Amino acid sequence: MIFTTLRATLAMLAAMAIACALPVRASAGDNLARGVLAELNAARANPKAYAEHLRVYRSQFTGTYHIPPGSRIRYITREGTRAVDEAVRFLEAQRPLSPLTWSEGLSRVAAELNREQARTGALGHASGRMEMRARAERIGRWQSTIGENISYGPDDARRVVMQLIVDDGVPDRGHRKNIFAPDFRVAGIACGPHPVFETSCVIDFAGWFTER
Repeated sequence: MIFTTLRATLAMLAAMAIACALPVRASAGDNLARGVLAELNAARANPKAYAEHLRVYRSQFTGTYHIPPGSRIRYITREGTRAVDEAVRFLEAQRPLSPLTWSEGLSRVAAELNREQARTGALGHASGRMEMRARAERIGRWQSTIGENISYGPDDARRVVMQLIVDDGVPDRGHRKNIFAPDFRVAGIACGPHPVFETSCVIDFAGWFTER
C-alpha cells in the first residue's frame, strides 16, 4: 500500500501567503478538481513535456520565494530551486504511465476531509474516523492500493500538481511517488476553501474503487 504522511511544515512553507484571495466557491472547486486530474494525467502521460512547465516555474523564483507573474502572493519554500531542478531530472527519466480515471466515490472520500478542514482549519491526513482508509471504507471498497495527497495554497490546477511533483521539504518525495505510482488507476479529488491557506485540494488514489 502506498500512503504518504503530509507534513504540516511542508504545507506552511509551500503555501505561506502574503496577501489574501477570495474564497473558492463550490463550482470553482469542482472545476479546479477536474483541472487537477487533467494536469495529473498530462504529467503521467508525458513526463518529459511536463518538465517544461517546471522550468518556467523555476524562472519565477527569487531566492527561496516563488512569485507567480502578476501575483501579490509570494510562496516561501524550504529548498528553493534545488528541489525544482531535482524534479525536472526525475520527469526527464520517468516513463509514461496510463491516465487516472475519475472516481466519483473517491471524490466523495476526498470531499469529506476537504469539508472538515474547511471548517476546522486543520492540516494533514487526519486520524480516527477521518483517516483516509476509514473515510474510504465508509463509502466503498478499494482494491490493490490506496493513497492520498493534499495540496494547500495554490488555486490553479497546474500549480497544485507542480507543488506536489516538486514536493519541497519532503525528503522521500512521497507526493510525487503517489502521482507516478503505476498501480494507481483511479483518483477522486475535492478542492475548496481553507481558512488558513485559502485553498486546499485533497486527492485520493486507488487501484480501483467501488462505491457501496
